[in-house]
Amino acid sequence: MSNVAIGEKRLHLPLIQGGMGVGVSLSRLAGHVAKCGGMGVISSAQIGFRESDFAYHTKEANRRAILQEVKKAKEIAEGHGLIGMNIMVALRDYKQHVQAAIEAGVDCIISGAGLPLSLPSLVKDTNVKIAPIVSSSKACEVILKSWHRKYQRVADFIVIEGSLAGGHLGFLLENIQNNSTQKLLDILGEVKAVVRKYEALYHQKIPIFVAGGIYTNDDIKQALTAGADGVQMATRFIATDECDASDAFKQAFINAKKEDLSIINSPVGMPARALSTLFLKKHQKITKCFSCIQSCHVTNAPYCITQALINAVNGNLDEGIVFSGTNGYRIDKIVSVKTLIDELMEGIV
Repeated sequence: MSNVAIGEKRLHLPLIQGGMGVGVSLSRLAGHVAKCGGMGVISSAQIGFRESDFAYHTKEANRRAILQEVKKAKEIAEGHGLIGMNIMVALRDYKQHVQAAIEAGVDCIISGAGLPLSLPSLVKDTNVKIAPIVSSSKACEVILKSWHRKYQRVADFIVIEGSLAGGHLGFLLENIQNNSTQKLLDILGEVKAVVRKYEALYHQKIPIFVAGGIYTNDDIKQALTAGADGVQMATRFIATDECDASDAFKQAFINAKKEDLSIINSPVGMPARALSTLFLKKHQKITKCFSCIQSCHVTNAPYCITQALINAVNGNLDEGIVFSGTNGYRIDKIVSVKTLIDELMEGIV
């Protein structure tokens, strides 16, 4: 299987590298994934954290960084693959990030952590392809019905994220803890039934990518056999030479054991999967709030998610949070993006 069509755009590989913030998937990782024929995805979440004025002019720093990172990614990709941006609905500056991504020239915007009901209006009169991240057929139906009624627009592709993913999860904490969440490929079957109606209505194919727990070549083949058009993978791309995170961040995965994975309550009001760090075991105190997430309130938040993620990606793991998919502990070496993709795509393309 190859050449997944996303409108008139094409992916040579049925593979999306998932967006990882803060600063884990920036231009270097995304650019090299695209260069190999996949979709490289930059996370817009606090993307400007390395800008000198980030602490005081956060909005402006993030906007500049979006423009810079997309430009650099496209230069690395050399015209191959696609460059996407993951923009969380929960961001207070969601609209501004979408506008900056469009100005920067992204091929696609992938949007989750909430329902991206306004996204079609923000990309109107552009050629940017859009995809919601959903965790259920119900969420998919709500989004596609809203887009159809309000904008006479349908998704260009869909990303289904199951409960085995890393970072913030679209499932109830108790269901994750007691392992009663719906299985990824079962969600796929139900989402396909919803999507078929809109494919018929708009006379176009809407590719579906599945994410969460996809780790091996066999996992990808199983997903494709089950009817997915492709997969989205994030955690495995952390252990690559080109990943934008620090070496210490990458080494945390090589050192991790299965029991180091845990589900945490994030200050943003969602459960999240992360590696156990000293930071998560001690009392936290907020010293500054970046007002990045709508649902995060400084008065009752146990810590600042922005600062914790920045600390981690810079290598200060004792003061940070390291998000991980359920298979993160299986990583045992750092390889190049090309080596990883060749392994993942063997016998597929």
